[in-house]
Amino acid sequence: MSRRKATAQRVGVQSAAVYARISADVEGAGLGVARQLEDCRKLAADRGWPVGDEYVDNDVSAFSGKPRREYARMLADLESGARDAVLVYNLDRLHRRPVELEEFVALCESVGVRDVATVTADIDLGNDDGLFMARIFAAFAAKESGRKSARIRRKMLQNAEQGRPHGSVRPFGYEPDKITVRSEEAAVVREMVDRYLAGASIRSLTMWLNDSGIAPAASKSWRTSAVRQILCSGRVAGLREHHGQVIGEAAWPAIISPMQRDQVLARMTARALTKTRAPRTYLLSGLLRCGRCGNRLYSQARHVNPENRVRRYVCLSGPDQGGCGRLTVVAQPVEDLLTDAVLTRLDSPALADALVGKSSVDANVAELSVQLDADTARLDELAALYADGAVTAREWIAARDPITARIAQTRKAIAAATDTADVNELAGTGHLLREQWDSLDIDRQQAVIKSVLGHAVIAPGTPGARSLDINRVHPHWRI
Repeated sequence: MSRRKATAQRVGVQSAAVYARISADVEGAGLGVARQLEDCRKLAADRGWPVGDEYVDNDVSAFSGKPRREYARMLADLESGARDAVLVYNLDRLHRRPVELEEFVALCESVGVRDVATVTADIDLGNDDGLFMARIFAAFAAKESGRKSARIRRKMLQNAEQGRPHGSVRPFGYEPDKITVRSEEAAVVREMVDRYLAGASIRSLTMWLNDSGIAPAASKSWRTSAVRQILCSGRVAGLREHHGQVIGEAAWPAIISPMQRDQVLARMTARALTKTRAPRTYLLSGLLRCGRCGNRLYSQARHVNPENRVRRYVCLSGPDQGGCGRLTVVAQPVEDLLTDAVLTRLDSPALADALVGKSSVDANVAELSVQLDADTARLDELAALYADGAVTAREWIAARDPITARIAQTRKAIAAATDTADVNELAGTGHLLREQWDSLDIDRQQAVIKSVLGHAVIAPGTPGARSLDINRVHPHWRI
């Protein structure tokens, strides 16, 4: 990886990065980021800075800790030297947590990036005054975000306790006020429930809704997850939920009875208990992408005749898959090719170089595990207090939420810390694994492949070709 060092003589900006972010895109139209981009482009033109690329994280909060993919891509481009300046509408679009600011500053210092321009004010990260102001902005933004989050949590809990609705999206079956029943959609909900209790599957219900031209409340087409959510919802039964738990009656009228909802949940539970998973037969499940549309490829067998079953990976265009449906590849040749590529990479100098400098994470993971165990124990104690009547439902929810948030963050941290643990153990063993590959079960084989391979893109093939063209397969390595 190339790095540009800061030089005594500064040259003009060669390729600027424009970053835009909005934390809540209520309309789903991206209007907030569009306005930010427009102002940043004008600023770039005024400065005479060529814009190398635009990086947009829509509907992602900088304070929540959720991954910002475009922000991460921008950092990688700054580090590689592809970009040498940053344009952003306001500094709080870039960071709302002091720790992120410090990481950004450290990166900019290491590669010599000093030009960070905003529409509202300029920040020169190359001097102490600029850094001081940036840190003040980040600390203030973090404080305001924390206060806002606390206010929102209190408001959501109060609404839940009083049975009032919350949120910006209109629920299916109700008017935008979330109270008044929309009669034509309510009739659809009742028919969905009747069909499901009569034996229809969620997939068949999804196809029926799409084929009938019945529009969902907030998207273009129905998916099985949305159908399942409506069927399980306490809302349509006139019940108020908070974090997935029913806490009382709702202020809006019910579309179905609570008894009908109980019957739906009972059927779903029964199906989950009796459903058994078939043994895995596809080595690359979840790892292949369509070269036409970018969607994942799904495993599917083609029966040429009763004795001839050909395993394939295909792009599906169903209600949940949303692919183009125009690409297929026979499984065995691509599995053999990528297996060989993975085992070769495990023994390659390129992998060894990539792993250099990655320190052991055992101690950090141990600390995180202790923290996770402690928070899990606190949740158990809290549940016992609630069961004994020592705390009210409101007290239980108020105490539970920060603990569950910490648990989620700790699990993410453990996952990130151990991201390269498997490949560290496997590096240099490709030749040994090759000798015993056929004796490994398919789950172990896939674990080896996933340790190195992020995914592979399969390009369209030549019609009528009888063998796999290796140029169709483009692996994207994790490391």
